[in-house]
Amino acid sequence: MNEPKSIREAGLLQEAASAPVFLNLHELIAKARQNLAQNDWDYVVGGVESETTLRRNRHALDCVALRPRVLRDVSRIDATTSAFGRRLRLPILLAPVGSLESLHPDAASPVAQAAAAFGVAHMLSSACKPTLEGLAQAAADALRTFQLYVRGDAAWVDDHVDRAAAHGYAAFCLTVDTAHYSRRERDIAKRYLTAGRRLAAGRDFQAALDWTTVARIKRQSRLPLIIKGIATAEDARIALDHGVDWIYVSNHGGRQLDHGRGAYEVLPEIVEALAGRAKVIIDGAFCRGTDIVKAVAAGADLVGLGRLQCFALAADGAAGVARMLELIEDEIERCMALLGVARLADLDRSYLHRAEAVNAPHILSAFPLLRIEDYRY
Repeated sequence: MNEPKSIREAGLLQEAASAPVFLNLHELIAKARQNLAQNDWDYVVGGVESETTLRRNRHALDCVALRPRVLRDVSRIDATTSAFGRRLRLPILLAPVGSLESLHPDAASPVAQAAAAFGVAHMLSSACKPTLEGLAQAAADALRTFQLYVRGDAAWVDDHVDRAAAHGYAAFCLTVDTAHYSRRERDIAKRYLTAGRRLAAGRDFQAALDWTTVARIKRQSRLPLIIKGIATAEDARIALDHGVDWIYVSNHGGRQLDHGRGAYEVLPEIVEALAGRAKVIIDGAFCRGTDIVKAVAAGADLVGLGRLQCFALAADGAAGVARMLELIEDEIERCMALLGVARLADLDRSYLHRAEAVNAPHILSAFPLLRIEDYRY
């Protein structure tokens, strides 16, 4: 089992000795809560309306137990994988998150820099700074992918695809689950209705989006195409008919449609529908190493980390994100070893079992050492 690299070795701090030492993931969350104003904290942890979908994301993961095998050689653990023509240290994508500038002055740049230093994939949201050109300059060596919210006509979309290709992005992602902005009642109740998050110009274009845009992008670009926001086998099959390369299973972290299914609950029907004809990314409450192992065993190729990325960034910038990845790696490798699995590629559904959840699901239920009442959850 590989020992985690130190923060100093990652080269992300000039004075590593002065950096905080985070020994568990929950310590990063505690530091993030200390650093964030209430409005920004609520933006990270909140969901839509009753937050039922948000809770179901966690509940779906907690309703799966692991089936360990013993007396297997697990002296060497290989948690690496390949995606977009690159070898990755872990099957992780640092998911697209809008408005990261409210968590860190450099927004997505330190996240992408940490991804490059550690060796995982990154996806830039078009609703986050810097521009795709700016991130290409800030994190040239990162495995960068770009996600677009449609705010313009066909020429506007095609321009973004061309710019992504010209600046070394490995794939282009179209988000399709935001036809309308949802009712984020944590913000509404406080009258925290920021223009950037709710009133962005051009939303009518997203509402009018249909499969013709997908077909046009596939005709005009050689970049691998990712469709983010797929939640049914029916739409996964239509995506296959349009030549989509990656299906991104997501309900926007429980921030769009209320009373949806948990993302992990959706995963098996998507994998079955695809039958190996497209790759799969999933996000939605994944925040522990065991979560990622469950996803890969169920057929996912990459797992997106959204809120956990936010906590790490708010806690300690690029160094916090790098440390989060170190801790996740340690959890994944220990989980694999105790399951009797030496290679990530050997995981399959035989290691999974349906079970009853132990904890009531909420945004921090994967971290029982946190005193939830202290976080004004």
